[in-house]
Amino acid sequence: MDKAHVLDKPSERELNTDFELRSLDSSQPAEAWKVEKTWSLLKYGFAGMVFGVILVKSEVISWFRIQEMFRLQSFHMYGVLGSAVLVGILSVWMIRILHLRSASGESIRFRPRPFHRGQIYGGLLFGFGWALTGACPGPLFAQIGAGFTVVILTLISAIGGTWAYGRMKDKLPH
Repeated sequence: MDKAHVLDKPSERELNTDFELRSLDSSQPAEAWKVEKTWSLLKYGFAGMVFGVILVKSEVISWFRIQEMFRLQSFHMYGVLGSAVLVGILSVWMIRILHLRSASGESIRFRPRPFHRGQIYGGLLFGFGWALTGACPGPLFAQIGAGFTVVILTLISAIGGTWAYGRMKDKLPH
């Protein structure tokens, strides 16, 4: 959803971030906006650090654990990923049944996405990259923060891949 669409039809907004919603509100004084933005950055930064500690302590950022998973030598990562899938399923179920709203009070809607073969190619490319580097995009920063500085190369490669996709997106098969 592009910014123009959000500005034209604010009632059709899906789940937006606090930053996007607040940036559309010009009636808020500048000082209040700065305090709220600083508080949001601190709040989300703290949540990110806690999540990073959990990733490190559960060993899901360990290159060795990831290699064990891809070699079918250990259940550890499958258990972690399986429990994450269950939490996601239960969360979506609760959102639908209880008609829960976002933190900003907007209704949350789920729309089915059409399937296309590019998802297979993308999934395979993602899996190969994960197996080779021992890192998926989520825990890259936790790995770097834990002292695995060689992962900076993986981060640079991920940024480069994202840039290349953005440049070639219109030329790729649908």
